Order: sequence, then structure tokens, then C-alpha cells
Amino acid sequence: MRRVPVGGPRRAGRAGAVGAVLVTALALTACGGGSGGGGEASAEGPITWMATLHTPTTPEADGPIESALEEHTGEELEVSWVPAASSAEKLNAALSTGKLADIVSMAPADSALVRQSLKSGMFWDVEDYLADFPNLSKIDEQTTASARIDGHLYGVPVQKNKARYGVLVRQDWLDNLGLDVPHTIDDLTAVAEAFTKDDPDGNGKDDTTGFLDREESFDLGFRSLSGYFGAGDDFTVDDAGQVHAVFASDEFKRAMEWYRGVYESGAVNQEFVTMQKTNQLDAIAQGKGGIVVTGLFEAKGYLATAQDSNPETPMEWALVNDMTQGDVPRRILTDTGGGMGGWLAFPKEYVKSEAELKKVLGFVDKLLDEEAYGLMTNGIEGTHYEVDGDGVVSITDQTLWEQEVQPYASSRPSEKVVTYKSAEPYVDEGNEKMAENEEYSVVNPTQSLTSETYDRQWTTLYGEAKDAYNQYLVGQIDMAEYEALVDGLGGQGLDQILEEFTASHAEVNG
Repeated sequence: MRRVPVGGPRRAGRAGAVGAVLVTALALTACGGGSGGGGEASAEGPITWMATLHTPTTPEADGPIESALEEHTGEELEVSWVPAASSAEKLNAALSTGKLADIVSMAPADSALVRQSLKSGMFWDVEDYLADFPNLSKIDEQTTASARIDGHLYGVPVQKNKARYGVLVRQDWLDNLGLDVPHTIDDLTAVAEAFTKDDPDGNGKDDTTGFLDREESFDLGFRSLSGYFGAGDDFTVDDAGQVHAVFASDEFKRAMEWYRGVYESGAVNQEFVTMQKTNQLDAIAQGKGGIVVTGLFEAKGYLATAQDSNPETPMEWALVNDMTQGDVPRRILTDTGGGMGGWLAFPKEYVKSEAELKKVLGFVDKLLDEEAYGLMTNGIEGTHYEVDGDGVVSITDQTLWEQEVQPYASSRPSEKVVTYKSAEPYVDEGNEKMAENEEYSVVNPTQSLTSETYDRQWTTLYGEAKDAYNQYLVGQIDMAEYEALVDGLGGQGLDQILEEFTASHAEVNG
């Protein structure tokens, strides 16, 4: 049987190889080797921070943002910027030499290297200390739970919006066809079919479809849709404490059956299995489809891309974040691991005592003040941004902001302290709806658990399940064959993963 081509990034969780270098590093640091002269900065001198750089340029030391943060926190700061592209390599090297910092940004949260490093004994468990600080004590419990590793919190969780996804629907097409904004899967199906068959753009051509999906359907778009049917986030735990894989669940398969029916009706772009993100964006801008399951923040970008080619585009979007199916209560799968973007971790080799830990935690707590958050987000008023009479924040010098502020914006301990008003209505609406999603978010219950087999084999197993999903959606196999393929993963390591997660769950919750 021919397998459909599959490419692009996978939601492969914490899987990934952890090389011998990491094992050696942990062995050295756990026994106190390779201190590298560290451990002095917290007691006297500046607070040092090994931060991840997500931008092309590095801000100058003692630049305006760093100086303003020092003034606000009352602490001297020394930042070592590590480019994100080489962060795993740099972390490995830093662990082996002991050349870390008082604060170490540890991400991504699903990295096996990061998680094994955190639980190696090198870093402080901070959970018992957070209650002593006004901002740290307010970290959402679901986010904190997601940040624990085997019951321990080895750093301050970097807080993100928990659930950013929703369904974007062409409002102008709805208006042209006299249709209401859909809020149920049944209504969404009817809209998708109407967008495919009823000439929603009025050009007299059969050139539109309902859903515009891409090759990451299993990872992103369909994954979010399956949540409306009651499917979980990668794994679920039943009342007996047994862990199950979501792609084998009845809820997930019911969602697959529904989506295949929509695909067979022509209301999903037929080439989605090979469509890349950039091609999807172009197709959206060209008006080839009217429904996208994506981040609620994407509408602004879609409109801007369409306006680049046609300034008079009639494109308007309805942002839907309350989609439901049948009697399943309102819910949305998290796309950020429960609002957890990594950790700010504190090596014991550098932060040597509880007094020093409290000092560094106090610094992080002050970074969560509105003033510090504003500095790290917008910069300095009059230099980087301005605020108009309606409270709209606008960057006034984009180049300067990118050089001096953006690196700090991507290193904030939270992205949820303040939501600034934008000149773009879609941005404000997206922010409001993402905030509404918080209480309905569904999180992977195994995120804080450990399975060595998962770390070694999940990427491969997940890829096999994704291939089977694609084959089923396009009609190459039926549901019985999909189930057989998924069942076959049990002997390839999935059963062992479920056993290990179940045991870890019992140990943590026992």
C-alpha cells in the first residue's frame, strides 16, 4: 500500500536523543566536578542570567532596558545570551563545564535534555518558596502542575497563554451567503460545504473550499478539532489511573470519521497532506478557502498578506473560540503545554543557599511587575513606543525596538502580566478570546511524568500514527486498518510507554 508523503515538524513531545555528553555532564556536576569558578555571583556582585536569544541581534550590555530593569529591581544584572538555534549544544557544554549562571533559561519544555538536566539534582526545587513572593505565588496551578517533573518544581515556570487556538471563518463569505457564524461542529460542517459549493466570493467560479488545512493537520488543525469531540492532549488518564494514548481513543476516531466525511465532500483542500505553511498562507490570501483552524492571533497576518496583493480585498474574519460538538462540554486543547514555556532554573553550584535563592527569586518576582513587564515588552516610552489617547500602544521605531527590546520580550518570565491595547482590532479580539480559553483548556496529564521509553521512541511512534491518520483521511485505508496500525505500535514501544507513565502517575499521585 502506498504511504502518503509526510513532512514538516511533528508534535513529538519530549522525545529526542540525549547523547553521551549529557550523561557525562550530569555525572560531573552531580558530584561537584567542573564548578568553573561559579557560585559567587548570587552572594555578591551581579545576578547572572543565561538567557535564550530568539532574535538575530544581541542587545548591548548595560543598554537602556537592562539599566532600567536594574533600577526597578534594585539588582545589578549580567545577561549571557545564548542563540536559540544552538541552545541545546550550549546547554550541554555549560553542564559539562559548570559554566552556568544564577538563572538559567531552560527550554523547550518538551526537551528530554532539558528535563533530564533539571531532575539531575543540580537545580533547586523552588515550589516551597513561591508562596513568599507576591507575583510568583499567583502562578496558575494548572501551569505549575504542568511544570513539575515527577512531583518536583525545578524552576519558575515561564508562563504563556494556555490555549491560543480557535476556528477562523471568513465573515464576508458568511455575509454573502446569508449564514451565521458557526459555533457547533454541525454548523461548521454546513458552512464548510456552503463555502465549497455556493460561490461565497461571488466570482462565478468553482474555486473555493471550506477548510484550508496543511500537512501538520495531525499536529495542529485536526488535533484542535478533535478536542471538541472530547479527545485529550496526546494522553489521558482514566479513573483507575491507567494512561492511554489519545490517537487510539474513541473520541479521536469519531473526529477522524467526521473529518474524513468533510474531506470526501470536497470541503477540505484535497492536497492538505503536502501543503506547507507558506503555501497555506498564500492560498488563504488568494481566497481559496474560508475556514482555518489556527491561532486566534493569526487573523491580522492573513488580512495583511491579502492586502499586500489586493489593497481592496473584502476579507473579514470571525474568530470563534467556543466551538462545541454534541453534548461534550466546551473545551480547548492547550497548544502550549498548559501555558508552560520552560523554566527559569537556579543551579545549586551558583545559588548556594536558601538566602541566595530567595534573593534571585525576588529578582524574578520583580520582573513580573507591570513596570518591568512593560520594559521587556514595549521598551521605554518616547524612545521605543508611544501611547495615544485611547490607550493604544504603538512601536515608534521598529528597528530600535528589535535591537534593544525584542530579545527581552522573548525572555519574559510571563507573557500574561498585561495585555496592551492594539491599533489592530483583530489583535485585541484574539487576545480577549485567548484569555477566555484559559478556563476551558485541556492539558496532557503525562507532561509532568517520566517515561524513558517515551524519550527514546515517541518521535518514531508518533510519526507512524500521523502517517496512519493521513492515509485514513485521504481514503487509502479504512478505520479497521487504522486501528490495526495503531494497535501494532503497542509492541514497538507504545505499551511500554503507557506502563511507565502509569507507574509514574501512581508514584506522583500515590
